[in-house]
Amino acid sequence: MSTAPFGFLRVGAASPRVSVADPCANAGHSLEAIGRARAAGVQALVLPELGLVGYTSADLLFSLSTLVAGAERALGRVLDATRDTPMLIVLGLPVAADGRLFNAAAVIQAGELLGVVPKTFLPGYKEYYEERWFSTARDAARGSVRLCGRDVPFGTDLLFVLESEPAVAFGVEICEDLWSPVPPSCFHAAAGATVILTPSASNEIVGKADYRRELVLQQSGRLLCGYVYANAGVHESTTDVVFGGQLLIAENATLLAEGRRFAREGDLAVCEVDVERLTVERVRQTSFADAVHRLAAPYRRVALREIPAEQPRTLLRRIDPHPFVPQDPRTLDERCLEVFAIQTAALAKRLEHARGRRVVLGLSGGLDSTLALLVCARTFDLLGLPRDGIHALTLPGPGTSPRTLASARALAAAYGATLREIDISDACLRHGRDIGLPEDDRSSNTYQNVQARERTQVLMDSANLVGGLVVGTGDLSELALGWCTFAGDHVSMYNVNAGVPKTLVRRLVSWLADRASAAEAAALREVLDTPVSPELVPPGAGGAIAQLTEELLGPYELHDFFLHALLRHGAGPAKIRFLARHAFAGVYADEQVAAALRVFVNRFFEAQWKRSVAPDGPKVGSVSLSPRGDWRMPSDASRAAWLAELEEPAQEAPPR
Repeated sequence: MSTAPFGFLRVGAASPRVSVADPCANAGHSLEAIGRARAAGVQALVLPELGLVGYTSADLLFSLSTLVAGAERALGRVLDATRDTPMLIVLGLPVAADGRLFNAAAVIQAGELLGVVPKTFLPGYKEYYEERWFSTARDAARGSVRLCGRDVPFGTDLLFVLESEPAVAFGVEICEDLWSPVPPSCFHAAAGATVILTPSASNEIVGKADYRRELVLQQSGRLLCGYVYANAGVHESTTDVVFGGQLLIAENATLLAEGRRFAREGDLAVCEVDVERLTVERVRQTSFADAVHRLAAPYRRVALREIPAEQPRTLLRRIDPHPFVPQDPRTLDERCLEVFAIQTAALAKRLEHARGRRVVLGLSGGLDSTLALLVCARTFDLLGLPRDGIHALTLPGPGTSPRTLASARALAAAYGATLREIDISDACLRHGRDIGLPEDDRSSNTYQNVQARERTQVLMDSANLVGGLVVGTGDLSELALGWCTFAGDHVSMYNVNAGVPKTLVRRLVSWLADRASAAEAAALREVLDTPVSPELVPPGAGGAIAQLTEELLGPYELHDFFLHALLRHGAGPAKIRFLARHAFAGVYADEQVAAALRVFVNRFFEAQWKRSVAPDGPKVGSVSLSPRGDWRMPSDASRAAWLAELEEPAQEAPPR
């Protein structure tokens, strides 16, 4: 795809200078902004409402032969000057047709006027008097208008589409249209527009910029679209009001870029919109497709030329390397509070249903079981149950290190759980002899799985003994990678960590440590400082942990990134690699990213049979692998297409 490689389309919003009631000067201002956008690699640009005359021209708009005709001549000048510019450009001007005057947006590409979209909702309240000068789009007598010597499509039912890349599809609405109860962009999106381009002239009053931003964000989220908004700037008339030139680019309720308000020289906001991701979201959300039934009639499709993206491809937008863990401290605090609340609410409901007053969990001294213990402690407090009903079993075996064993003891003591220590070494040795495991085997899968399954047997039987519920501890990342022993740690009666990826598990434990007592915090900090390991092979010299998970699998932060991109965005391996290279530039070499991604793809496909019989557990975020909820996948699906795509040479540029 030459226009939107990997789905990324570079869009821009500009607020150039404006000379009120001077179309000739405004053509020059617009061309200057277009030139800046072209230099920035913008492929679709939107300029402010009525920018060729100035929104505040007021009754001068009745000067049809001077101002309105002058705007048409100014448009012709812009067309002539952009013949070699494949960029899609939307700019505002008044258009006279059939005895009416319309507030309209011209859509142009490569010197060709593709169509004209009139404004539907005309504000006639408070400081606005548009009904004095303009007719609404509903008053249009025909579906075409003659402008700059040619007949072009005219109406709000226009979809500007690149037929070779159907995800590149634009709709246009103007200012007040967005503020209306049912914005025209709702119908544009239902008809297929993935990006809405909005010329605007919305004056500034205290607090309005924040509301305007939220309006754009909400509309982009509701419509699963990119939204590009360009507002009139400070050079409009200040007779009664002031305009700030706010520029906004949003995608699916996320703000990607915002320009500077009140910039005397004007400004340009540029970023990429991921139209492929938006298309995936729309396909996934079946209620979006239902909206097509609200269309009164099919849209007219106006064909676009290709708008070649810069080569080699780079990105301006930031790719978050830790999509499950917000960077902003306030957002992170809110996220951790909410995730922990979901986990505890889930366990409380399950205990109430089972009429249980006790839980049993394997406390290894590692991150996952630590989080599970914290969830149990908080749940027991919520239900008014004594914490000694939390039966924490630490089950040292041949691979257990002194460090994690000490952590398990400290955690149980700090949180008031009933600790029982059962050494499984002899039981594992006996079982190994029973099944014919070589005496000197200390590393095979069989040797390791014997320990995991022995622990699960002890937990399950202990739960029967005390009348408790076995709380699972395995996290979402382990389930994605199949990094669990089937019928071992894979099994529980309820898994409170099922929806929490490893990177978030670590952050949650750290967040809880910041709010803990001194004894609790000390125990939690020790766990956080301990390398992640299943501890299923004997420790090294001095009891050092010998089996490090991330040395075997690759970094969890990469695997969590891959998981989010695959499940949340529907990205294929080539796109995931492209995104990871940008997200982790300077952290991991390209070869490390490619190697880890290959491991992820292989293990993800191999592990589906384990996920198909995963125990119950709460969904906490937008990514889940529950076979009863978000993820349904054949256990014997082929990975060949994914691996083949990984072997294709990367064609993108190194990250900037």
